[in-house]
Amino acid sequence: MPPGSALARMEGSARILALIKLANVGLTLIWGFAVTYVFVRALPLREFQSFLLLVAFGNFTISAEFGLTSIVYARLRRHWLGNLGSGNLGSGNLGPANLGPGQDGAGGFRLEEMGVLFLFLGLLIVGGLAILSVSLAAGGLRTGMPLLFLLFFLSACLNLPALLAKRALAAVDGNFLWEALDCLRRVMTIALLLFILQGLDPRVSVALQLCVSAAVIGYAIALVHRRLGMEARHWLSFRVGGGHVRRHYLRDIGASAAFTISEILAYNAPYFTIAAATHDARPMLIFDFFFKMSRSLSMLVRATVEAALPRITRAFHAGDGVRLRQLMVRALGAALFFAVAASAALLLLGEWLFAKLFDGRAAIDRIDLLLIGGALLALALICVSVYVQGALGRFTLLLGRSLPFLAGSLLSVPLARIFAPERFDLLFLILYTLTLFAAAFIHGLSLRQLMGKRA
Repeated sequence: MPPGSALARMEGSARILALIKLANVGLTLIWGFAVTYVFVRALPLREFQSFLLLVAFGNFTISAEFGLTSIVYARLRRHWLGNLGSGNLGSGNLGPANLGPGQDGAGGFRLEEMGVLFLFLGLLIVGGLAILSVSLAAGGLRTGMPLLFLLFFLSACLNLPALLAKRALAAVDGNFLWEALDCLRRVMTIALLLFILQGLDPRVSVALQLCVSAAVIGYAIALVHRRLGMEARHWLSFRVGGGHVRRHYLRDIGASAAFTISEILAYNAPYFTIAAATHDARPMLIFDFFFKMSRSLSMLVRATVEAALPRITRAFHAGDGVRLRQLMVRALGAALFFAVAASAALLLLGEWLFAKLFDGRAAIDRIDLLLIGGALLALALICVSVYVQGALGRFTLLLGRSLPFLAGSLLSVPLARIFAPERFDLLFLILYTLTLFAAAFIHGLSLRQLMGKRA
């Protein structure tokens, strides 16, 4: 990118990045709600409950990249900023000639790492697909449309290579390129999804969405290839790249993997514990509604934080405590603004939205909406902490902060079932919300410590 080009200016503007990221978040949210809106109408209720379990399993699989993409971002970002500071970047390409310590095995970033990591994610997708196939064949996940479930799962899992491409581009100041591509992908997949309501076979719709995603993600990977100045041999040097990953990633991978597993369980386990506790659809639908609200908020917060990450990481690595605190206060302010707005919107429109979303299959109470609104406030602070500290490579610290949340999440349904069997769904929501507040307090202390270190 020539320094004075329009694209370079957009990449360098935090406001433009925030706008394009928020636009992408909006499209992603529309897609997520459209999935529920369409499939709750296209499938029988019992089949839709199985579909929700499929979505939860997909969340587990996608999250099982163990934070590798965050590790890559932290390592590549640190290296990119180091080269910027030393003036080694030249035209802006991070090619073999200017990788510096990353090419001499001294622990810096190596181009061969990318091929190894994409291979790992590919194997993860194949493994998840195999587990799902066995589960469908054995009747563990009951459905009359196994092909639809397999295609939807595979389509969702394409977010793994998409996430790695996104993080790699973001690390080398390629945020805008990815977000524009992903907006295009979302518009096309939303249209294909809504065609189901017009009579398009769901399997055909999902298959076409799969093709669109594969094409856009393939182009994004090509951008990574060109931006990093890679050659074909870098993608296939699994021995060299694997050795480098083994020598320099294991500590981060261990902490990040444990943290990721903890987060996966904490956010998704209630799907399975509720399914084990009752066959009543209402508790599952209420938690799915909360999950969608929390995911929506986390995506909004992530968009604003990621738009500020280039400046936050620069301030942190430069030891500029004043600037770091200023940027962190802005990020926290934006996150809490979104949380308050979402909570207020839920109180006004939550009952209507719940009924519309789930086609009147269940009703949600005012107290449920108040609890969800409160939980969103706590979640906002947690998200800022996780996104910033993950970008800085502080995975061991994040792991310690996540364990209380995991314990509360796993115990919420069993405790609610024991102490309030008639309204265990309400007590579960109370316990889950209290767990989020406790986790937010712990993360708040962590952020205060982070800013204090750069004072």
